[in-house]
Amino acid sequence: MTTNETALRPTLPDHLSADAHSPHFVAAVFEHDVGIRLNDKERGDVQEYCLSEGWVKVPAGKARDRKGNPLLIKLKGKVEAYYR
Repeated sequence: MTTNETALRPTLPDHLSADAHSPHFVAAVFEHDVGIRLNDKERGDVQEYCLSEGWVKVPAGKARDRKGNPLLIKLKGKVEAYYR
């Protein structure tokens, strides 16, 4: 990765959601590959996170709400967000 590529990446926000209808959705961040660690373990299924409050939301199995979106559960711990 060159220095120019890292300069073009936006800073990761404190609260980010993968749902386009959420007020915490930032499209510019999702143009790059974002990684999330919860308690020092890589998570690939995170739909939303908050660094300052220390939680992530992940799908709860195959359960869906009435609109067809996955039901999310909140997991708490030490959250780290980074670009891969």
